[in-house]
Amino acid sequence: MSRVVVLGAGISGHTAAAFLRRWLPARDTVTVVSPSPDYNWIPSNIWVGVGLMGREQVTFPLAPVYERHGIEFVQAYARELHPEGDLASPRPYVSVEPVPGNPGAALEKVPYDFLVNATGPRLRFDRTDGLGPEGNSHSVCTVDDALSTSAAFDEAVARMRRGERQRFVVGVGHGTCTCEGAAFEYIVNLEFELRARKVRDKADIVWITNEYELGDFGMGGMHLRRSGYVVPSHLFTASLFAERGIRWITRAHVEKVAPGVLAYETLDGAEREEPFDFAMLLPPFSGVGLKSYDREGADITERLFLPNDFMRVDADYTAKGYEDWSADDWPRTYQSPAYPNLFAAGIAFAPPHGISRPHTSPKGTLIAPAPPRTGMPSAEIGKAVARSIVGMVKGSSVPTAEASMAEMGAACVASAGANPFTGTAVSMTVYPIVPDFARFPDYGRDVDKTFGEIGLAGHWIKILLHHLFLYKARMRPGWPLIPE
Repeated sequence: MSRVVVLGAGISGHTAAAFLRRWLPARDTVTVVSPSPDYNWIPSNIWVGVGLMGREQVTFPLAPVYERHGIEFVQAYARELHPEGDLASPRPYVSVEPVPGNPGAALEKVPYDFLVNATGPRLRFDRTDGLGPEGNSHSVCTVDDALSTSAAFDEAVARMRRGERQRFVVGVGHGTCTCEGAAFEYIVNLEFELRARKVRDKADIVWITNEYELGDFGMGGMHLRRSGYVVPSHLFTASLFAERGIRWITRAHVEKVAPGVLAYETLDGAEREEPFDFAMLLPPFSGVGLKSYDREGADITERLFLPNDFMRVDADYTAKGYEDWSADDWPRTYQSPAYPNLFAAGIAFAPPHGISRPHTSPKGTLIAPAPPRTGMPSAEIGKAVARSIVGMVKGSSVPTAEASMAEMGAACVASAGANPFTGTAVSMTVYPIVPDFARFPDYGRDVDKTFGEIGLAGHWIKILLHHLFLYKARMRPGWPLIPE
C-alpha cells in the first residue's frame, strides 16, 4: 500500500488529487492537506471583485467532495518537509499545523510515500510599503479580498453618483509581479461596469504595470494571428485600452502605496507619483516558505528550494544571460532532483528563469514580469504529476508523464465585460507557452496556433467555462471528460 500526500487544494493540487484517486487502486491512500476548508475557482474572483458574483458562486466546501470520493482531507498548514524521516523512523513525513491551531501546540506528522507540493504562492504584499488589503490598496487574489474590493468599488460608484470624480488605478504593485493577465481582466471589467452603472463619465482609469510593453503578460508578449495578419499583442492591448479610454503606465515598479497616492520608479530611473481614489494592485509571489530537514534534523531547505521559496525540480537553474535561455531549461516531470518521491506542481515549482526579457533601472531595480504558471498549465502539470506517481506506485523507476511548458499550448478567455448581450471577452491561444526560438525562429511560437479575438462569443465561452470547471472540481459524474 502507498500513501500519496498532496499539499494544497488549488487548481494544481486538487487536479492531482482527483486523478490520483481515480487512477490508484483502492488500497492506496490519497491525502490532501490544505489550510482552507473551501475550493476557490480563482479565475472568477475577477467577477466577485466588481460585484457580479458572490462567495457561494466561486467556492464550495472540500470535505464533502473528498469524503464522497475516498480522499482523506487534513485542514492544516504544511510547515516542514522531512524527506528522510527522522531518527525515530526513516519514513518521510510532512509536519503540519492544524487549523484552527492552538498557539504553541506541537506540529503533527503526516507520513507519505509520495508527496506533491502544490502549495501555491505566498502573496507578498509586504514587498511594497502600503500594498494590499491591510494597507492602502485592494486585491482579488482571494475570495475575501475580492469581496472587500467589491464593497470599495460600490462605495466609489456611490460617490460618483453624488457627483464626485474618481480615479481608479489597477495593475501590479511591484516590479517583479506576475499574473498581469488577471489585473488586465479586472481593469476591463471595472471599466465595463462603470459604463453599465452609467457613471463612466466621472471616472479616470489608469493601468500601471511592470511590463516593458502592453500585452507582455509575463510571456514576452505574443504575435497573434488575426484575420490573416500577424499582430503583436502590444498593439492588440493598446487598441483595446484606447477604445475604452484607459491610460497606461508601463515599465513601472511601485515603491510605496500611501493613502490616495502611489509612488513608482520607471525603467529610465524617473521617480513619479500617481493619485488615486481606488487602487487594485496585485502583489508579487513567493513560495509559502516550507522548511526542510534531513534525518538528523539538519536544515536542508536550500537543497530543495530556491531563495524565493519555490521548489527545485528537473529544470536547468544555471545562471544565464537572456540570449542563452532555452526552452530546454524548463522542467518536464516536476520531480525533485534530490528526492525521487517528491514533486512540485503549479505555482509551487521554481521556474528556471523568466520568459520576458529582464530589465533593470539605473538604480538596479528589476522591472520585469515573473513567468505565469496559473490556470490551464497548473492543471496540466498537476495531472501529469499524478500520472507519474501512479506509474511509480506500479513499479516504474522514473516519472511516466511530462508536461513541459515549452511544449504545451494554453487557451485563455479573459472577461472584458460581463453581460449576456453586450459583454465581451478576449479569447487567446498560445503555443507553446515558453517561446522556443529553435523550433520557431521568427516569433518563438507557432503563429498558426497563437491567435486572439474579442467579442460576445468569448463572454459566453467564459461563462460556460466557469460552470464547467466548477462542475469538474466538484468531481461530478463525467468530470474526467472535461479537459484541463
